[in-house]
Amino acid sequence: MKAFLIDRYGKKASMRLSDVPRPVPRENEVLIEVHAAGVNLLDSKIKSGEFKLILPYHLPLVLGHDVAGVVTKVGSRVRQFKVGDEVYSRPPDHRIGTFAEFIAVNESDVALKPGNTTMEEAASLPLVGLTAWQALVERMQLNKGAKVFIQAGSGGVGTFAIQLARHFGATVATTTSGANTDLVKRLGADIVVDYKKDDFGKLLHGYDAVLHSQGAAELEKSLGVLKPGGTLVSISGPPDPAFAREIGMPWFVKLIIRLLSAGVRKKAAHRRLDYTFLFMRANGTQLREIATLVEAGVIRPVVDRVFPFDSTKEALAYVESGRAKGKVVVKVR
Repeated sequence: MKAFLIDRYGKKASMRLSDVPRPVPRENEVLIEVHAAGVNLLDSKIKSGEFKLILPYHLPLVLGHDVAGVVTKVGSRVRQFKVGDEVYSRPPDHRIGTFAEFIAVNESDVALKPGNTTMEEAASLPLVGLTAWQALVERMQLNKGAKVFIQAGSGGVGTFAIQLARHFGATVATTTSGANTDLVKRLGADIVVDYKKDDFGKLLHGYDAVLHSQGAAELEKSLGVLKPGGTLVSISGPPDPAFAREIGMPWFVKLIIRLLSAGVRKKAAHRRLDYTFLFMRANGTQLREIATLVEAGVIRPVVDRVFPFDSTKEALAYVESGRAKGKVVVKVR
């Protein structure tokens, strides 16, 4: 089968299209014929080597964290799916590889795709949907009347998180450029800060929760946005000791992470805030919940551009440019 590989880490490292063996599903896996694959900034960060310490992949590596397609083979112990099912998934770490014509995924990480979506729309959902779900539902436990600040509202995670927060009855503030203000308002944002003109740190106060996805300067200001007892969930770091323990990092990596996060944890504790780092995990059960919301019209996929499979490198470069509104998808077949 055809797949896009990287042979080395580095910001200038490039993917190459190559022939590789078709995966053979294990007894608890399904083989998915890939119809579409979402493209994420996470793919770029892995390619550059940013996650070498916490995700030590063997090279060459097929990137890709989102898939929508058709089940073509099932393992002997698979009970939830059959050949011909249209499914979507975020494969787990160490089993990624959706920039390919086929991928084998554990059935526990797969769900039937929303029936009212195209393959391209379904492929745009898993990573950003699970990230938003695990941040807003599991970590923040958002409920009606809560005030939440979601950074980068026109990005992949932001467009999904705004809709999910509104579904739970929260008041939503977000940042974006003036050109994308109408988009985030249509998705449900109540307060929109044009980051090119205004400083959200001076405009937003007394929030219950923040979904942080930007840099260190925005993290510092976001702590000031929260009221005492508030929760900040970061998907851009720094990682915290709880995360290091959860994924079983070696002692020296745990020490590095503890030192890197010491400053923000100290500031959060001083203001009686809860700081937590989220590295989204695969979860088929949550994907079924998300599919229900999509089919009910609560969540709608936001797809910026669809690239042909042979333009996967160009698709990743477009994501890296930061210009995408919502998600970028590769159409494999």
